[in-house]
Order: sequence, then C-alpha cells, then structure tokens
Amino acid sequence: MKTSTSSLSRRSFARSTAALALGAVSDGLPASLASPGKELSRDLSPAVQMQFMRPAQLEKAIRDFPVVYVPFGLIEWHGCHLPLGNDALKAHGILVKAAERAGGVVYPPVYFHEGFPREHLVPVLTALFERLKKTGFRVILGVSGHNVQGQIDMINRALAPIVADGTVAGAGLWEITLSQGPDSNTDHAAKWETSNMMFLYPDLVDLKALGDGPLAPDMKPPDGIGGLDPRKHASAEIGQRNVELAAQAIGKKARELLGALPGGRDAARPVTISPENWWLI
Repeated sequence: MKTSTSSLSRRSFARSTAALALGAVSDGLPASLASPGKELSRDLSPAVQMQFMRPAQLEKAIRDFPVVYVPFGLIEWHGCHLPLGNDALKAHGILVKAAERAGGVVYPPVYFHEGFPREHLVPVLTALFERLKKTGFRVILGVSGHNVQGQIDMINRALAPIVADGTVAGAGLWEITLSQGPDSNTDHAAKWETSNMMFLYPDLVDLKALGDGPLAPDMKPPDGIGGLDPRKHASAEIGQRNVELAAQAIGKKARELLGALPGGRDAARPVTISPENWWLI
C-alpha cells in the first residue's frame, strides 16, 4: 500500500490458534490483559474477538463497553519478506490490543477494499454496520491497515446512514491516524510494517528473503518496498511500541465517542443472543 504524509500503516487478523479455541475463551477479559501497566504482549486474546465468543460473553461485552472495532485490509504485495495479508493482520492485531485494554469487541477482518466497485461494496458494509448496531453496539470504528484515502472514504460512506439518528457514533480511521509521530508511523513493507510483523507475527517474517544487496527505491520492482530498509531499521521492539501507541489512541477515541453519546455506555441495549431474537451478523 502506498502512503503519503497523511497515510498510515496496516496489518491485523487473528493470531488465535486452535489451542486457544472457543472453549478457552474466558467469561471476561483477564485482569492481566487489561492492566495498563503491563508490558504489551504479542499474544492476541480470543476473549475480545467476536468469532471466539459464546453468546453470553458477547452480551456481557456489549453491556460493559458497547464498542465494536472492524479491521479492514486486503491481499497485497508487501515485499518478499512479509505476508500478503499484512494490512489486515496489522489492523486486527492493533484492535485486539485496543479492546484488551479499553474494552469492546473486535469483528473479524474485512478483506474487501476500495478497489472493488464501491457502488456494490458500500451498501454491503452499511448492512454489516446496521447489523452491529441492532446487536447493541453504540460505537463502530472501522480501522484500515491499508493506508489510502479511498479506504477511509468507503468506510465513512458506509457508516453515514448508521450514525444519522445520533444514537450511534462511528468513524473510519487508519490504524495510526490518532498516534502518528516519532514512535508510531507507517510505510510500505519497510521499517514500520516489518517491525509490526516482527512483534505480532515473528514467524511470518523472513528478512533473508530480501538478500543483502541494495533495495529498489520508492516501491519500484523488484522489491516493491517504500521506506527505510527493514534489514537495517526494523525490530520487534519498534513494532511493539508502534502497536502499543496505536492501540492506546484508538481505545481513547472509542471512550470519547461513547462518552459523547446520550446515556453513554449505560444506554446500551444488547439484544438477547438466542434463536428467537438473534441469529447472525
């Protein structure tokens, strides 16, 4: 993904493995995960990921903090050293960290992007957001790890009819829109995105695949990398700090949006998740 000075970075999906499966999800968020003073772990808790939750767990999460985070990405070239799903994997990981600390629920990553016909895709996303609203969420944050303006425009267009009545708030963001600075930034498969992956998914990074020669500049073939040479500038520590700052900023935004709504979190009315009332999103 190309970035500009206002563009940001990407990545995010589920690192939760079968070993953590559905039965391993606790009834609430473990206090150890929610502690702001605790060093950020690369593990992504299934306790805040909707696909791993049981009905009663989802109801409780909505009552406690009726915010849903929807990660967006795509399948795209990110050098020969990073996974093709980098943008969604990145966004998802950051949002799981936001939910672990601030509260809320993370929806599975959406891999459809602004390159598809938006006259068809925007109504589908609006329908998704409407279902989330009807389930009881009062804040919907669509966060894209693919840092092009078209992604944000697409998300905000889809949200517009959902928030129009004032009972729900929502926004489209890049993952680093709110945290961009010296320790939180983005690029294309270079220092920042490689560092993110080295922290969240170290087994998916293969820096040796880049060889030891000079890289083509400005995302040109054959490397397709935009930014500082990841072999020299990327590290898991940089990725950890980037993820931490982005997650903190997104969690803060979620709290602000919820607090500004009439009734705040106390006005949440989660639907009873049972066959007679609710079947699917």
